[in-house]
Amino acid sequence: MTVSRTYFDPHTLARLNGLQLRARHLVEGFVAGLHRSPWKGFSVEFAEHREYAPGDDLRYVDWKVYGRTGKHYVKQFEDETNLVAYLALDVSESMTYRGPAAAMSKLEYAQLLLAAIGWLVLKQQDAVALATFDSQVRAALRPSSDATQTQGLVRLLEEAVAQAKEVSNFATALKDLAARWIKRGVVIIATDAFAEVEVIVSGLAALVARKHDVILWQVLDRAEWEFPFSGPLRVTGLEALATRDVDGDHVRRAYQVQMSKHQRQLQARCGSMGVEMVRSFSDEPVDQVLSQLLHRRLARNT
Repeated sequence: MTVSRTYFDPHTLARLNGLQLRARHLVEGFVAGLHRSPWKGFSVEFAEHREYAPGDDLRYVDWKVYGRTGKHYVKQFEDETNLVAYLALDVSESMTYRGPAAAMSKLEYAQLLLAAIGWLVLKQQDAVALATFDSQVRAALRPSSDATQTQGLVRLLEEAVAQAKEVSNFATALKDLAARWIKRGVVIIATDAFAEVEVIVSGLAALVARKHDVILWQVLDRAEWEFPFSGPLRVTGLEALATRDVDGDHVRRAYQVQMSKHQRQLQARCGSMGVEMVRSFSDEPVDQVLSQLLHRRLARNT
């Protein structure tokens, strides 16, 4: 089945009433375009080889081993039949930003991403947990694969809009989550990552120490990246930052330099820790960003 790309466009999704309807619309269309389970690539970690048996999935045959030995072996992965997806949503005030051309805020886009991921994981009968955080963990849903988990997931994500008023503290919040999320799994953190690199890294390190497979999913508004503003501006600060009057043309270059520097440093630190960093803009079709992540991880694990 071919699904129109406009089906997943943020402007189309924004016209639907409520997160649950948006997520169902997205998931049903996304699954309709798939020919196999999208989460096969989310096995936590390669564990060992075993000899090939008739009926085994040929995607997991280790052809390098075959080249050395002339025998067929398949890769086995830890927790591949009992995945736990831990979802963490940044609900700090900066996530409420919505640029002049955006259909939804960063927070709304991140909500939709995590709702879709949670729904997909539950459809294949694996477990999902969810937490919202800013300077601390605000709300948490314990891991479950029960059918009723979908309702709890959507309810907690919808409540995140009202929570988004505070500053963020990655180190405190993610260390708290690392203490709660003991069983190894895939951790997906949806955030704009607007914090000092070392503070973010400190929080991520606590999750990596638990041997989780960590994905830092950065959601940005296109205007935050390109800074398309000109002339006199009044910039209203979020997360306790002051309001300033600036000239857009004068500050654009300095802003872009600092943004690029922050991104390079964060990408490098994540890479050195084994954390996968994904960047999405809130105007991108949601199926596109989901498909890119899943196919990349599937290729890595096969």
